[in-house]
Amino acid sequence: MSETTTQEAVLTPAAREDVLDQLMKPEVQQSLTVLVENMPKLAEMVTLMTKAYDFVQGLTTDQVLIDDLKGGMDEFVKPITEKAKGIASAAIEAGDRAHAESATIGLFGLLKMLKDPQVQQSLRYAQAFLEVLGERRKQG
Repeated sequence: MSETTTQEAVLTPAAREDVLDQLMKPEVQQSLTVLVENMPKLAEMVTLMTKAYDFVQGLTTDQVLIDDLKGGMDEFVKPITEKAKGIASAAIEAGDRAHAESATIGLFGLLKMLKDPQVQQSLRYAQAFLEVLGERRKQG
């Protein structure tokens, strides 16, 4: 309310006449009529927005909720992070072993490797992956 009083005190007589001239325009009067007619709807909308704001404000300041959300996210992300770290660690170790080994893998070494279940699983995956890519290429 003090702002309105301050604004009235600042308005010069010429400015007051300008405001009155604006209020006399038919389009301004029509707009004011629409605003007045819709005042109950506007008040309801403002009330709903205020309730929503208060609700969100309450959530953002609720430290227990924030801590619970952090804990839940940690429980969700931690296993994924650990698995990714494990895979990265295995890849680094495999790279180190491959660089340290200088022996040539011959035909018999390759045949021996083909019996390994991990190699078989990797080959089946690669085959299925290539089949899917081929099917999509034919469709597209």
